Amino acid sequence: MELDVVELSRLQFAMTAMYHFLFVPLTLGLSILVAIMETVYVMTNRLIWRQMTKFWGTLFGINFVLGVATGITMEFQFGMNWSYYSHYVGDVFGAPLAVEGLMAFFLEATFVGLFFFGWDKLSKVGHLTVTWLVAIGSNFSALWILIANGWMQNPVGAQFNPLSMRMEMTSFYDVVFNEVAQAKFVHTVSAGYVTAAVFVLGVSAWYLLKGRHTELARRSIAVAASFGLASALSVVVLGDESGYSVTHSQKMKLAAIEAMWETEPAPASFTAFGFPDQEARETHYALHIPYAMGLIGTRSLTDEIPGIAELVKDAETRIRSGIIAYDALKEIRKDPNHAPADATALFEQHGKDLGFAYLLKRYVDDPREATEADIAKAAEDTVPTVWPLFWAFRIMVGLGFAFIGVMAYFFYVASFKKMTFPRPALYLAVIMIPAPWVAAELGWFVAEYGRQPWTVDGVLPTALSVSHLSITQVAMTLAGFIALYSVLFLIEMGLMIKYIRKGPYLDVPETAAVSGSAPSASRSAPAAGLQPAE
Repeated sequence: MELDVVELSRLQFAMTAMYHFLFVPLTLGLSILVAIMETVYVMTNRLIWRQMTKFWGTLFGINFVLGVATGITMEFQFGMNWSYYSHYVGDVFGAPLAVEGLMAFFLEATFVGLFFFGWDKLSKVGHLTVTWLVAIGSNFSALWILIANGWMQNPVGAQFNPLSMRMEMTSFYDVVFNEVAQAKFVHTVSAGYVTAAVFVLGVSAWYLLKGRHTELARRSIAVAASFGLASALSVVVLGDESGYSVTHSQKMKLAAIEAMWETEPAPASFTAFGFPDQEARETHYALHIPYAMGLIGTRSLTDEIPGIAELVKDAETRIRSGIIAYDALKEIRKDPNHAPADATALFEQHGKDLGFAYLLKRYVDDPREATEADIAKAAEDTVPTVWPLFWAFRIMVGLGFAFIGVMAYFFYVASFKKMTFPRPALYLAVIMIPAPWVAAELGWFVAEYGRQPWTVDGVLPTALSVSHLSITQVAMTLAGFIALYSVLFLIEMGLMIKYIRKGPYLDVPETAAVSGSAPSASRSAPAAGLQPAE
């Protein structure tokens, strides 16, 4: 890969986005789990549930702070590294981000402080309300961010204005209820719930292995296993729905994920295993499951899923149509107030393919001067590299089913075996802690890498979206981000491990009773956000 400004800018955004998403899923899931625990406390008045809420809430707070800081940095990059993208689609993309800041981020920022410092200043119901508002705010943030991202995958509710030379919103409703955005939201949020459930399960299992805080650990496992099982099942179901939406909106991405080089007779088979060879356009040692891809991708046994070869030909057709739109646009721009009627009519007919003409700018300055060879190369550019998408998707799916198995086992033992967990199972729960993050990052890799070469699918190529920066400028900021984020990551991990090792403060009489010892002065002392119970 040639490291030009485009590739360096992509690498920088990918690094910051993937780093940011180390914190997002745990924030989404822990906020709900903490709210559930506090709800049990308010309903039962059992103080150990208050202690659980405080302990897991402390870990949520550490994670929350780092997530906010890294998310803000990402938004700055749209102006710094992707200025033409911001200019071209800012009227559409900026709207959900603005709503996210006003509706969700302010909600979180307002009530997260009350959650930590309001234990002795609010009533039980009042503090519980605050906790649920923090959880709702966290999930609302994800909703609006994913609406913005979903529009990049499936740009509905907007059209290009040849007078302003920008995309303009035509229907806020269509943007919000975009099928890709809604499918991404429920799938991503459910994955966050699984992440938090696996995290709580693993940390609690570690406590049981050490023989520490066993009552808190057992109750936490019971909550995490039931919540995690429901979430893991929903991830698979909602992931299937997300794949179905890709069938309509991003056919090339689906074909690349499946390494479907040619269109197969309906219903298409699912390739469970194989080694894609992009140069030879075949998958070696492929293991097929008949009918499966047809049922998943089309919900029928009669509809075909187009292969890569057919989609490349479609891209050539759309590039030629885009050249007509580009020529008409040039005529309109000569005198925007008195545009020729024939040019306007041509643009209305072919304008939806203008983005495909922009793919030619990698080879010629003026798409109208492109040769047949240039058109063929631009059409081939619409095919992302297949093998990383193929394997990333399958590892992600495999981990998803593994989460179902682990959660189902712990739910069964917690419900019917009096929580007598074998030590190998507890070790497995500890080892599984990083797995949800691996699955989440792979999921985002599939979503974003599979969209290439587009920033906005079918509208704006990535190569045209960048700012006018030098390679040195981008490389220096990339190095700075890597250094800063590495330090922040070490701080985050150090704080999380510190508070996990320290464990919950024995600040309630019930906890001291069930653990068989009175709370010591050092263990019952107040600490950040943890005040002794009356």
